[in-house]
Amino acid sequence: MLRSFDGMEPRIADSAYVDEAAVVIGDVVIEADASVWPNVTLRGDHGTIVVGEGANVQDNAVLHEDAELKPSATVGHSAIVHDATVESGALVGMNAVVLDGASVGEGAVVAAGSVVTEGTTVPPSTLVAGAPAEPKAEVDDPHLEATADRYAELATRYEETSDRLD
Repeated sequence: MLRSFDGMEPRIADSAYVDEAAVVIGDVVIEADASVWPNVTLRGDHGTIVVGEGANVQDNAVLHEDAELKPSATVGHSAIVHDATVESGALVGMNAVVLDGASVGEGAVVAAGSVVTEGTTVPPSTLVAGAPAEPKAEVDDPHLEATADRYAELATRYEETSDRLD
């Protein structure tokens, strides 16, 4: 569902995939080759939300206030990014929370279920875990870099092959 709010309409690149079960409201920018999956909520009613080129927001995730995903960032299932930045190639794991003013560095990973507290900066290429999230290891996973590419390919398959059956 795409909705305007207070005179602002979502701006979605032609090559982006937004599932019809997603809710995209107000001041939201979805760039080229990005994907937004079922039951995602992007609520741009109190700041701009940007889903960068090739980034993906997976099922049931929520982005609110000034949330920004840089190119090829991934937000996993049921994660929350609230007034925070996720840099290029970074991954926010399933059910993780990234709070106001936080920044997840390029190529970093926020482990599933972790909480990145307000104002925290996760260094590039670092795995953080826990609540509050703390550095655990350096990230050196060649498969991580391909996550956004896999979702871009999957979005193309959805566009080409899925049909509504009701």
